[in-house]
Amino acid sequence: MAFPDRIERVVELGHPPETVWAALTTAEGLGTWFGQKASIDLRPGGAAELKWDDGSRQDLRIERVEEPRVFGFTWRIYGLPEDDPRRTYVEFTLEPAGRGTRLTVVETGFAQLPGGAHREAFDGNNRGWARELGELAAYLDAA
Repeated sequence: MAFPDRIERVVELGHPPETVWAALTTAEGLGTWFGQKASIDLRPGGAAELKWDDGSRQDLRIERVEEPRVFGFTWRIYGLPEDDPRRTYVEFTLEPAGRGTRLTVVETGFAQLPGGAHREAFDGNNRGWARELGELAAYLDAA
């Protein structure tokens, strides 16, 4: 049996796509809901960095920017050493939904990992997306 390779989450947000786009693609937005500090060079091939108060950080490579509809990046896989070259791909797709936005987040690339590493990364990110999308909604609602 093959390992699952895809995490997909869909959330309905009561904010227009342009507002959600800014939360996903600006240092201010990312540094509030997805970390405590962020930087981003919003272009394919650009870099982004997320930092947390506990000293942890995550480097992203921007892969796709189609404002205000699609934003994609690759990042280090949870549980692997920092110097491991394997990455997963995360893509946010924004669709107008009434007065708000339907946001779909898909992360792929877990099948490249062996059993134990796969389970740790897949389960960790699956739980993480549930938490982070809740934080995104709270950030948008507080604005």
